[in-house]
Amino acid sequence: MVIKNLLRRKGRTTLTIIGISVGVASIIALGTLAQGLDAGYTSMLTGSKADLIVSQPDTIDIAYSSVDDGIAQDLLSMPEVEATSGMLQAFVPAEKSPYFFVFGYPSDSFVLSRFNIIQGTNLQDATGVRGKPVLIGATAADLMDKQVGDSLRLTESTFRIVGIYETGDAFEDSGAVLPLDQAQIVLGKPRQVSLVYIQLKDLALQQRLIDRVTRQWPDLAISTSHEFADKQMMGDMMNGFVWAIAGLAILIGGIGMANAQLMAVFERTREIGVLRAVGWSRSRVLLLILSESLVVALAGGLIGILLGWALLMASSSVVSIFGANPSQIAPETLVQALTTVMILGVVGGLYPAWRASRLAPLEALGYEGGTGAGGVRRLPFGGMAVQSLWQRAGRTLLTLSAIGLTVGAVMSLDGILGGTSDAMTGIATRTGSEIMIRQADVADTSLSAIDERLGSKIEAMPGIRSVSGMALTALTGQEEGSFLIVLGYAPNEFGMRRFKVVEGRAVVARHEVMLGRVLADATHYDVGETMDIGGSRFRVVGIHEVGSGWEEAAAVVSLRDAQILAGRPRKVTMYGVKLEDPSQASEIVGELNQRFPEIHAALSGEFAEQMPDMQAADAMLFGISFLAILVGGVGVLNTMLMAVLERTREIGVLRTLGWSRIRVVTMILRESLLLGALGAIVGVVVAFGITALLQLVPMLSGFILARWDVVVFARAALVALSLGLIGGFYPALRASGLQPVEALRYE
Repeated sequence: MVIKNLLRRKGRTTLTIIGISVGVASIIALGTLAQGLDAGYTSMLTGSKADLIVSQPDTIDIAYSSVDDGIAQDLLSMPEVEATSGMLQAFVPAEKSPYFFVFGYPSDSFVLSRFNIIQGTNLQDATGVRGKPVLIGATAADLMDKQVGDSLRLTESTFRIVGIYETGDAFEDSGAVLPLDQAQIVLGKPRQVSLVYIQLKDLALQQRLIDRVTRQWPDLAISTSHEFADKQMMGDMMNGFVWAIAGLAILIGGIGMANAQLMAVFERTREIGVLRAVGWSRSRVLLLILSESLVVALAGGLIGILLGWALLMASSSVVSIFGANPSQIAPETLVQALTTVMILGVVGGLYPAWRASRLAPLEALGYEGGTGAGGVRRLPFGGMAVQSLWQRAGRTLLTLSAIGLTVGAVMSLDGILGGTSDAMTGIATRTGSEIMIRQADVADTSLSAIDERLGSKIEAMPGIRSVSGMALTALTGQEEGSFLIVLGYAPNEFGMRRFKVVEGRAVVARHEVMLGRVLADATHYDVGETMDIGGSRFRVVGIHEVGSGWEEAAAVVSLRDAQILAGRPRKVTMYGVKLEDPSQASEIVGELNQRFPEIHAALSGEFAEQMPDMQAADAMLFGISFLAILVGGVGVLNTMLMAVLERTREIGVLRTLGWSRIRVVTMILRESLLLGALGAIVGVVVAFGITALLQLVPMLSGFILARWDVVVFARAALVALSLGLIGGFYPALRASGLQPVEALRYE
């Protein structure tokens, strides 16, 4: 009976299933990405045959860890140690890939035995090769259409592929292996590694070595490979992103389900009355409606799994970069998705089922269909569109909730990205810099590394008044799941002098730190106390305010300290440039980019929008907006189709009275667009609420800055009206196609 009832409403059932399946597909696709990254890191670390790992403490990811590569040799001299190997890992832009993972190993590393060469030769035997040798993973070779002997460009360097390898780990098989010295050059980390692998002579000696290393290098961390893998935050951050996006899609789909089931109850009021009259109990009616909801949810879940798999296969080039295998979906991801939709089925169908079970048999048998207004009074204002939505207040509220969530999510993300862009622009403009400079061809601005000697050359150019460098890095915070942004400036340069110190004084020496007001309030540190940053002790000498929440949530140290924490000695993340004549800024930008191809110079006001991470964020915003509009549009479409169906007789009367098809289309579209407009208002409230809630999260406090300008509101309005137009177009055409005689006979 459940299946039969659903098939009687094929259109509405199909639309509801589609809305749910899109949300499930997002869980499958994004969840596979997150698990691929997490599993890739774990497989790489635990499959290294190392017993212990030495790394920089408190780094949020391997790519940001930096250890002196000489420590590997020092460790080798210890009696407990059998072998050591440094490893340098990060991601860089490469051919056909904005994010390409590279791994640097010494040519005699014991870890290299993990890389099974299927074509060509290994790094040790790559003698007489023209150019710099590189090994490339089999997955990367397929995606980039590379063979042994081909060239591979990584940032500004060109390498010769000497071998293709497989490890069985999609994460490593989607990257490349370089000789350690070459990786250090490409990544701007001379004499640095991300970590040092250690093989012990006897596992029983593990604790003794840990104690020895802790005493000798108190500013480093030593742990087992499993412990180190568990500390990596990138997978956790990716999982958080997965649930944020998938949760939005599922929530909107759930509202659509509740809407559809509620309409099914209205439609079948007389039928339910008959069932109650022939002896069906309330619990049996409730179970019937709830079962239909669960079947729809399950169908949406199964189709969503197939849709997610198809999406993964279609975007395999992107998926593989993050170590995910698009052809293999983890069982826990499937369980996660199906559990979510079953809960959705219960929640989405509970109220309609309860409402159906409460129908009195006599009243239900006397129900005549129609608008479903149920005696609702007309409003003293508003035209036909307003009155029509008011007569279906329950369904209208559900639809407004779906539109509001869609618009609010897109608007809040848009505002936050704008606020982040303003914060980055503010770093430049508050120093008085007319030009900002970063390394060219980096996948992320935080990985930019410019040689300090280049700063001296730039400062010597005609028209340049002064240059100030800044080093940036991110570390894990004191609270679990939190992070700390560290900014480094030379004490005697204008970059440091721009901070307004409200307590204490500015940083003038090594191992001193100045905290932003937001960070000081969150961590409860006062001037004169000491705090641990990256395994080193720093004395809090001042608290600053600059009018930017982003910088006020950061710690400011000397340039040298920041370079050590970032593992980039004598390197800066970016330069601010002051000019003798600001009107020549555009000309000097062009001259800098032409003269120094290894950097990217931009006007201060345009620097943020040209950052690769901001461009990636814009692409993410587009994807989320598309997903939200798709799911939200299905919800509005479902609602408007219901409205047309229950008003069939009303539309028949209007057509009999002479209304043209165009006028009927206009009436339905007007209601749909009105829903969109009202949804935009709800969306603005939701956006402000989401942003306010995010600002209450301790680890995000200070970093969630929203820019609410005309463009953001205009985009939100466009999304809302698009939802109304998309959702109302087909129902309007369907309404206009109703024949008057058939419509008047509709029961």
